Amino acid sequence: MSAIETLSPALLERLPAAVQTPAYHRAALAAGMAHLGVGAFHRCHQAEYTDDLLSLHFDRWGVIGINIRPPSLTETLGRQSGLYTRLIRENSHIEARVIGSILEVVDSQASAAPALDVLSSPDIELVTMTVTEKGYCHIPSSGELDLGHPDIVHDLANPERPRSVPGILAKALELRRATHGRPLTLLSCDNIPTNGVILANVVQAFAERRENGLAEWIEANATFPSAMVDRIAPAVTQDDLDSVEQWFGYRDAAVAVGEPFRQWVIERKFAGRMPRWDLVGATFVDDVTPFEHLKMRVLNGAQTTLATLGVLAGLEHTSDAIADPLLAAFIRRMLVEETLPTLTPVPGMDPSAYVEQSLGRLRNTAIRHRNHQIATDGSQKIVQRLLNPIRDRLRQGESIALLSIPVAGWMAYLIQASEKFGKRWPVSDPYAGKVAAIADATGRDAKALVAGILAIDTIFDPGLAANETFRKAVTSALDGLLSDDPMATVRRNLKQADTTRLKRPARSA
Repeated sequence: MSAIETLSPALLERLPAAVQTPAYHRAALAAGMAHLGVGAFHRCHQAEYTDDLLSLHFDRWGVIGINIRPPSLTETLGRQSGLYTRLIRENSHIEARVIGSILEVVDSQASAAPALDVLSSPDIELVTMTVTEKGYCHIPSSGELDLGHPDIVHDLANPERPRSVPGILAKALELRRATHGRPLTLLSCDNIPTNGVILANVVQAFAERRENGLAEWIEANATFPSAMVDRIAPAVTQDDLDSVEQWFGYRDAAVAVGEPFRQWVIERKFAGRMPRWDLVGATFVDDVTPFEHLKMRVLNGAQTTLATLGVLAGLEHTSDAIADPLLAAFIRRMLVEETLPTLTPVPGMDPSAYVEQSLGRLRNTAIRHRNHQIATDGSQKIVQRLLNPIRDRLRQGESIALLSIPVAGWMAYLIQASEKFGKRWPVSDPYAGKVAAIADATGRDAKALVAGILAIDTIFDPGLAANETFRKAVTSALDGLLSDDPMATVRRNLKQADTTRLKRPARSA
């Protein structure tokens, strides 16, 4: 019996017909862009769009992938010359395709030097990135650079040896200015509102502190378009890796798994050439904001809500949470009654249909998205997903009976990871330690817990934190979610929302 081969350029010709392969001459492809953060999402999204574009219109848009944080790429993607299998899974349907747009991968965890060599190259005209919300070293409530962040403190003291994303990008731009002066587009593909504005803020704020004219050069030679990206791509499991071997007869250490749906909306704000992703389904627009608000407040708001409430209900995956009749009813009512009225119209999209489409996507049983994974870094996400719509509702004088529940759910999720509450589960969040300290000092007093957590002004805008309606709603919800029957609180608030709706006077047309 012959040994099972690992995916490689030489194997492409011999893959089974069921596996789609690149429809272009990959050996002739040259690099024109770099990507920071080569995780599952990038491999399921931007790299696939680029692969589509190269098949349609071959051009110098090969990707060099760079990781400045674990995991390392050399032994997985690197060993496979950047090739990997993208699996699309929807319930029992599976579709396999090898993506060829990533030409080379660079590990730069130990030192920024390898990343800087790539980013400062005159061949690179565009840098895309998926570095998670934490990677921007920003203050979630304001979007400004966090000057107290340990990596930023280090990089300002050691600008030649940066380790943060803002520090590395500022140094790369400084090297470009010194060596060839070519412009650069830096395109954030992270799930942050106005991600281009935030990226520009943190890079410019860092550059200004260099006091060497770099900030002015960046202003004239770099652009930071915002983008809205969408595809559910859970963390890859050993089962996913094994399945490629079982179904298709080859080994792949860099499999990526996603759902069928994908979307990419990009602000027209380019420093030079851009790949024509609009030819393969992306949309170039003048203003991304309405698209990102719809996606973040509806789909992502639903994910964050289902993740923390799902954990509290003892459910492992989002698909399990949405299959629960109570949570399904709650999430639909929250989105339709409280979230949708905060949105501005999106060209060509029916908001109610978008809600149903989003809930349908979350019901996909083949996407095993763990609730704990979605709940990771919740403190970086709740501002745009939950707190901003709550602020809009309060301004409109409308109820937040439902939206207040997932805010309390996020609090309960972190509180119960503390010593005082028995460390019920491990959590990964930059504010986990702070919330645990509040919980350990306070105990089971919901009012004191809420007061302590709302005082974290890098998450909670002081104006919102001081709002009595908001404080009362969150305190009442938290009290219930910390009880032995957390779902009773969800049930009760649904009933209260019913009562409020019945009492509300009919509005005249």
